[in-house]
Amino acid sequence: MSLVKLNIKGISYSQTQNGAYALILNEEDGDRKLPIVIGAFEAQSIAIALEKEIRPPRPLTHDLFKNFADRFDIVVKQVIIHKLVDGVFYSSLICERDNIEEIIDARTSDAIALALRFDAPIFTYKNILDKAGIYLKVNPKKEDEENDESQDSILVDDLLADEVESTSSTPRESYKGKTLKELQNLLDEAVANEDYEKAAHIRDEISKRE
Repeated sequence: MSLVKLNIKGISYSQTQNGAYALILNEEDGDRKLPIVIGAFEAQSIAIALEKEIRPPRPLTHDLFKNFADRFDIVVKQVIIHKLVDGVFYSSLICERDNIEEIIDARTSDAIALALRFDAPIFTYKNILDKAGIYLKVNPKKEDEENDESQDSILVDDLLADEVESTSSTPRESYKGKTLKELQNLLDEAVANEDYEKAAHIRDEISKRE
C-alpha cells in the first residue's frame, strides 16, 4: 500500500460542542483533508508546538518525552497513521536509536504532537485517505482565509454531530446481567478499542460488584 504525506493545516474548534476540537490534516499533493477529533489537552499541546514563539514555563508531557528522547539519542523519524477502525485512527511512531529502528504504537493525537517536536513527517495509507478524506466546497465569494475557517468549523460540528448521533441511536448496553468475568472481558475489549467512555461505565459496574 502506498503512503501519502500529510501536512498539518491547523486545529479547529467546534462552535456548537464545548471543549471539542478537530485536527485538520491536508494531503501534500492533493485537495483532501483528513479531520481527526482530539481532546482539549492534545489540542493545546499541538497548538503550542505549532506556535514556535509560545514556550510554557514547565515542559508539557510531549515536551518531556522529547527531552527524554534527546537525552538517550532516540529520534522519531516519522509518524504513520496506519489503521482506521470504527472512526478511531491508529498510529505508529517510527523511532531510531544507534541505527536500530523501532515501531511504537501511539494515539494519533500524541503521535502528531511528537512529530511536530521532532520535525518528523506524517503519513497515512492511501486507502485510509480514500475512506476518511474529505473534499470541502469552496465559496468563491468569501476571502480564502475566512472561507477556510468557516469550512473547518462546519467540518468539526458535522464530525461531532455524527459521533453524538451514533452514540445516542444505540441504547447503552446493560451490564447488570453480566458476570464479573464477562465484564472484565468487555472492559479489556473497550480499552483495546480506545472506547474509554464505555470502559468507564463497565469499570463502574465492576466497582459496584466489588
